[in-house]
Amino acid sequence: MEEHKHPQLPGKVLRLQEVLNLLSISKSYHFAKLDKNSKQYDPTYPKPISLGERSVRYIEQEVIDWINARKEERNAL
Repeated sequence: MEEHKHPQLPGKVLRLQEVLNLLSISKSYHFAKLDKNSKQYDPTYPKPISLGERSVRYIEQEVIDWINARKEERNAL
């Protein structure tokens, strides 16, 4: 029997609270990272994916990749 694979699926998706816990940041800082008018805005910060009118998720791998990029920047100094 052939195993069904979904190459287009992004992997695990996270709720906002899971992202906040993973990054150890506050909700206000999180939203500042996404706000183009904020001093803390980061265009590389993982963007949410809308699943409905009041439901968003974040792709876990994008959050991990963002953390790893910060680590590489630190190590390059």
